[in-house]
Amino acid sequence: ADQELSCPTATMRQVGSSLTDPYTAIAAAAGALYGPLGGAPNDSLIQMLGEIGTAGRIPEYLARVKAKECVLWGFGSPTYRGIPDPRARICRDLCDRLFTVIEKRPLVLVALQLEEAARQDPYFQNRKLYPNVYFYTGLLFYSMGFPSDFFPLLFAIPRAVGWLAHWIEGILEPKARIYRPRQIYTGPPEREIPANHVTSSGMKLSENRMSDRPVREMASIGALDGVTLTSSSIHLVRKV
Repeated sequence: ADQELSCPTATMRQVGSSLTDPYTAIAAAAGALYGPLGGAPNDSLIQMLGEIGTAGRIPEYLARVKAKECVLWGFGSPTYRGIPDPRARICRDLCDRLFTVIEKRPLVLVALQLEEAARQDPYFQNRKLYPNVYFYTGLLFYSMGFPSDFFPLLFAIPRAVGWLAHWIEGILEPKARIYRPRQIYTGPPEREIPANHVTSSGMKLSENRMSDRPVREMASIGALDGVTLTSSSIHLVRKV
């Protein structure tokens, strides 16, 4: 399946474009994978199941999801919109095989009943929200006894192969250049700074020995988000 450039993979290519070593680039990609929206949704899944607690509270939780009061972790995919995640089917089969040799833990039973309830609910049917790969891998890792904070690491181990393929492709590019995405300012065209503006350091612009005219000009067109002055330097915080 074409996964396009996920956040961790894009990070690997971005950092690797500086010609850094693969260990540093992988560490950066792993950091991107560690975030709740990166590779830790299955960790969030286990926390959600713990919050639900029992099958009897599933209708209440789904009602909160519909009211947009909370998130139904493990459902939907930004890549597979409106269709089942093909990776999830493979992992579901692995779950079925695993549960033939080990007993289902209480939260696993809650998860399976949650899955069934969501599949039968018109709200999720109409939005074509299906269990994704994180739903089943979360159950796999949890059932095998891995702590939830290990989940991103377990995802990173196989993905490192693909990350390294991207890193090698980047450094072998004959005319390789460092990645530098273009930034387009979309803020207000003009912003005024009071004549006696006091910076975060407590100094007034007019008190600085360096000329503050360029600073005022940049700030007036919205190119700066903040200005910090010291007695010998001007630190500019650019808008992103």
